[in-house]
Amino acid sequence: MKFRKEFDSLGTVLVPADKYWGASTHRSNKYFDIGDFLVRPIVIKSIAMIKKAAAIVHKKNGDMDKKISGAIVKAANEVISGKLNDHFPLKVWQTGSGTQTNMNVNEVIANRAIEILGGKKGTKKPVHPNDHVNKSQSTNDVFPTAMHMAIAIRARGKLIPCLKLLNSELKTKTKQFSKIIKVGRTHLQDATPITLGQEFSGYHSQLSKCIQRIEHSLEEIYFLAQGGTAVGTGLNTKKGFDKKIVNELKKITKLPFKPAPNKFAALAAHDAIVNFSGTMNTTAVCLMKIANDIRFLGSGPRAGYGELILPENEPGSSIMPGKINPTQCEAVTMVCVKVIGNHNGITMAGSHGHFELNVFKPLIIHNILQSIHIMADSAKSFSNYCVKGLKANKKRMSDTTNTQIRRLSEFMKEYRATIKNTIEKTYLTPQRVGFLQTQPLPVLLLPRVLQFEFRHTLDIQFPQGSISP
Repeated sequence: MKFRKEFDSLGTVLVPADKYWGASTHRSNKYFDIGDFLVRPIVIKSIAMIKKAAAIVHKKNGDMDKKISGAIVKAANEVISGKLNDHFPLKVWQTGSGTQTNMNVNEVIANRAIEILGGKKGTKKPVHPNDHVNKSQSTNDVFPTAMHMAIAIRARGKLIPCLKLLNSELKTKTKQFSKIIKVGRTHLQDATPITLGQEFSGYHSQLSKCIQRIEHSLEEIYFLAQGGTAVGTGLNTKKGFDKKIVNELKKITKLPFKPAPNKFAALAAHDAIVNFSGTMNTTAVCLMKIANDIRFLGSGPRAGYGELILPENEPGSSIMPGKINPTQCEAVTMVCVKVIGNHNGITMAGSHGHFELNVFKPLIIHNILQSIHIMADSAKSFSNYCVKGLKANKKRMSDTTNTQIRRLSEFMKEYRATIKNTIEKTYLTPQRVGFLQTQPLPVLLLPRVLQFEFRHTLDIQFPQGSISP
């Protein structure tokens, strides 16, 4: 392997000749070889968009040579397109501000821009990673800006569409199952009848609210820290730079980004992301309930609830090949547990914004992007390979419903006879007993009605083995 010399304020290092990164990236690769999670490409692309937008603003302001600005924009576009993905080797676990990642992008864009202008990689001429690519910026405002951009891009482009796909299927099932009567359940015990459609309408309503919460929480994510530089003061930028660069980012992403009104808060805290993660946490709770209900209702199929027939996607067992398991439900519930765990990490990290900077940025963006990614994928998979193919076991639900009605009818006869017997010997005349026996009074309300009617408590004895109201 051939190497070239790169240098920074600490001296000279050797880097692979075919790579565009420089000394800072090389040092980070050595000193932060922790785990196997790389910084996500969408974060890299978001930072490249910032570099592109900054170069455009500097060119318009007359603060940067047109050729240099043009080369930076061209190189940044290559990063954004994914053409240079192999040149970003850094792990998540690095400096808490994300400095190494910002410098990685600066070095790659600078070296590629140098090549575009006919120069030689590593010379820092005519394009310097700090003086040109990072001009009017600091890692402390670049990285949180990239965090918000990455979240907005992935939430709008992937998470929300996938959740809406699942919700659409739940709505379809609500209509499809609208006339199928089944036993309702409270405390896991038989309760009053309900339609299967009504049950699914609850799932649809739950998820609709979750989507609304996510969309609403995005409004805070659209505010960007860019222009705050090192500590929020905007030192080393021209007046109005924050507005101009955010306007360029709006054009690049076609998303409604805005300058954060207070840059000190934007650098020192990540409350907007903690809040967004909270809405995903709530969504995970919602999906956990839906997936578990479907799993339980499909259990058996002969010895369990057996009210839903789940799609037969794959054999369920190595030793029982005829067995079909609720695998999509299980995948969703595992994802939900991971999202809830990620939120706990984001909450802890968000609480450690010390003075003018939160230094848990790489962790926060890694966790939230992972949650977005797996929740979106699982919602899509759950929709396509489970909910869409769900069938109602009408015979099973009819049998259990009829059994419940028959038992309730028998109980009501027994209960009314007991009431008549007891009351005739105590407080009521035969005329009033006759009147009460003709009334369609609910089992649970009858004692209260009697109490109200006669202004005293009835001590009613129920037959052995009967159900007390």
